[in-house]
Amino acid sequence: MIAVDTNVLVYAHRRDSEFHTLAAEAIQRLAGHSEVWAIPWPCVHEFLSVATNPRIFKLPTPLETAIAQVEIWQESPSLRFIGEHTRYWENLSVILRHGNITGSKVHDARITAICKAHGVRELWTADRDFSRIAGIGIRNPLLTN
Repeated sequence: MIAVDTNVLVYAHRRDSEFHTLAAEAIQRLAGHSEVWAIPWPCVHEFLSVATNPRIFKLPTPLETAIAQVEIWQESPSLRFIGEHTRYWENLSVILRHGNITGSKVHDARITAICKAHGVRELWTADRDFSRIAGIGIRNPLLTN
């Protein structure tokens, strides 16, 4: 299973992003296949926070538009929203200790632990900080090979 991080979601949504086309195509590829893909709930929350934030965007996404975007993604029959469950703490504590993860990087470790607990094999993100966190494969879908 492939999971998608916040930054890819924001880029796919925001037409004013220089990465919009690449990110939107990446999401469309996932949504158009029968293979299950995932968005961690913390990434949904962060997407809503970032997209609607006037400190980040001169013209932030209106709340109703951001909510509608999540609902559009939700229409993909192969999408699963994933969150903490029984193996979450076990995964998180190992990831934190192994990488000596502290401070703001704990959020990235949280996403990784959720993904690992749900059997995600690859997280699509443009955030290089995830490379410090062991547990699942990391791929930037915005880079062309």
